[in-house]
Amino acid sequence: MKREGGMSFSFSLPVTVVTLAIAFVYFSTVFIFIDRWFGLTSSPGLIHSSLFTALALMCVSNYAASVFTDPGRVPPKYLPEIEDARSPIHEIKRKGGDLRYCQKCSLYKPPRAHHCRVCKRCVLRMDHHCIWINNCVGHANYKKFFIFVVYAVTACIYSLVLLLGSLVNDSQTEDEQIGDSSRTAYVISGLLLIPLSITLSILLGWHIYLVLHNKTTIEYYEGVRAMWLAEKGGHIYKHPYDLGPFDNLTAVLGQNIFCWLCPTTKHIGSGLRFRTSFDNASGDI
Repeated sequence: MKREGGMSFSFSLPVTVVTLAIAFVYFSTVFIFIDRWFGLTSSPGLIHSSLFTALALMCVSNYAASVFTDPGRVPPKYLPEIEDARSPIHEIKRKGGDLRYCQKCSLYKPPRAHHCRVCKRCVLRMDHHCIWINNCVGHANYKKFFIFVVYAVTACIYSLVLLLGSLVNDSQTEDEQIGDSSRTAYVISGLLLIPLSITLSILLGWHIYLVLHNKTTIEYYEGVRAMWLAEKGGHIYKHPYDLGPFDNLTAVLGQNIFCWLCPTTKHIGSGLRFRTSFDNASGDI
C-alpha cells in the first residue's frame, strides 16, 4: 500500500491499536450507551447516534489522511535562492554559519525542514514523527493531524458524557439489569476514555499554542535555546514566522473559516518558502 505522494505504507501495530480503539468506542457509544439511555429508535437516540456517527466519520477520515498523506519531501534539485528578495530569511547551521545541508539526503534543507531518523529523509516543515500515525507530521499533513485531534477530543468527551448519562439512567431504572457484556463494555470504555480525554486534550492544547504562534514542536525547542542566547547577548528573540494570532491560524487552517475543520490543504503552498514577520506582502507564498 502507498501513501499519497508515493511513500510506501507497511503494517503498524500502533495504527492498528488506534483503529481498533476508535471502532470499540464507536460501537460502545452508539449500541450500548445511546441505546440504553434513549433507545436507538427514539428521536433523541436518532439525533445522538447521527451526531456521533458524523463525528466518528470525520475522526476516521482525518486520521486516515494523516496516516496516508506524505508530509512533504524536498525536491531532488532544490537549491536555496540566496539572492531572492522574497526570501528575507535563510536558515543556517548553528556552527559555521553555512546554509543548512543534509549529509544523509545530499540535499539543501528548505526553511523549517528537518531530517527524520525514522523516515530516513528530510521532511518539509517537520513538526515531529508520530508513532500513532506511523508517519511524520509535516507540511502536507499537519492540518489533517491537528483537526483529527480536535475531532478525537470532542468524540472522547461526548462518549464519556453519554457513558455517564447511561449509567445514571440505568441506576434509576430498577427493573432493568445491566448484562455482563454491557458491564464489561462500561468498564473498558471508562478505562479507555478517561485517560484518552485527558491526554488528547493536553495534546490539543499544545498544538493550539503552536498554531497560534506559527511554530512547530521542533521550532519551539529551538526557540527556547535561541531566546536564551539572545537574552545572554542583550537582544530580544522573536520567532520569525509569527505573523500574529489570526494570520498564524489562517496559515495553518486556511483563509475560509468554514473550511477550518475540513481536511483542505490547497492554501499551504509548496512548503519551500513561508511568510515571515519581515514580509510586507500578505497572502500565501
